[in-house]
Amino acid sequence: MRYRRATVAGGSWFFTVNLADRQQDYLVRHVEALRVAVRQTKQRYPFEIVAMVVMPDHLHAIWTLPPGDADFSIRWAMIKSRFSRGIPAGEHIRDSRVQKRERGIWQRRFWEHQIRDDADLQAHVDYLHYNPVKHGYVQRVADWPYSSFHRFVRQGWLPVDWAGSGAVLNLKE
Repeated sequence: MRYRRATVAGGSWFFTVNLADRQQDYLVRHVEALRVAVRQTKQRYPFEIVAMVVMPDHLHAIWTLPPGDADFSIRWAMIKSRFSRGIPAGEHIRDSRVQKRERGIWQRRFWEHQIRDDADLQAHVDYLHYNPVKHGYVQRVADWPYSSFHRFVRQGWLPVDWAGSGAVLNLKE
């Protein structure tokens, strides 16, 4: 089945990518394998990670692709595949996946939203960085280690106590 996806070459997108079993914590437990998968994929198919947060069972990312390139699907397929090969087996695998020789780690698809303008980008960066607080993993954004928030602080774009009061956004997942 072919899904309709935005195909603006060189565009920026917000993504949500989920584990098949949302009770698992593979993404933080094996975060180094995820980093390797992303790094190797970027070498073959370049893209810029504008912002990213890795949660136990899902991740959010904002990417900008190179001019003339709109194929984010191949990049996610490679990241998922490399990550899956990089961690030990042991997850529950449904029969439909066994028949296709798939692991049972990832949901097959992902959700994407094309970034429309600077305000849309800012809203999605804020949402992404606040996500660990929203899900109750930490009380302060700065306390979650798997986030581009720390790069934003180092570069002087955000203060370390950003959203410290919890009053930041009204975005829904």
